[in-house]
Amino acid sequence: MTIAAISAKGAWSLDAAHSDISFKVKHLVVATVTGKFNTFDGKIESINDDFSDAKISFTADVNSINTGAEQRDGHLKSDDFFNAEKFPKINFKSTSFIKISGNDFKLTGDLTIRDITKSIELNAEYGGIIVDPYGNTKAGFEIIGKISRKDFNLKWNLMTEAGGAVVSDEIKLHINSELLKSV
Repeated sequence: MTIAAISAKGAWSLDAAHSDISFKVKHLVVATVTGKFNTFDGKIESINDDFSDAKISFTADVNSINTGAEQRDGHLKSDDFFNAEKFPKINFKSTSFIKISGNDFKLTGDLTIRDITKSIELNAEYGGIIVDPYGNTKAGFEIIGKISRKDFNLKWNLMTEAGGAVVSDEIKLHINSELLKSV
């Protein structure tokens, strides 16, 4: 079976073992800190054979945040940032998924952090569909974009002596997703 002959139509779930949700933020203006969420879930319902107009949703568990520094992770879970105790989930629900050209899509949807919902746009690159050695149908997307942390009341901020922010407002998002088609 050729890759082109496999239809995207149907229900898909995120294969967490082969996916990741990560972010990058400037620290002290000169360096970048990378973090990720270790626990997340996602679903896609594809209406068309090529994923165009698919309905996408995902959830990330704030308590699973991991930047490689336990003290920083604890601060990110506090009320200065995510307030994981009161707002334990980050949610996304698509409002549109439009094929731009070739393998490039524009993903628009509602992102909710700390009970604040904002519409965001992300770029998605489709990697294709294939049947794995175990007979499972898999698809892949790489999704990137940027958000403002202040839009979601991730409010903590200090300034350096030179006037730069200790933590920048802009957060870069990067999602590598491998999807499993439901049977």
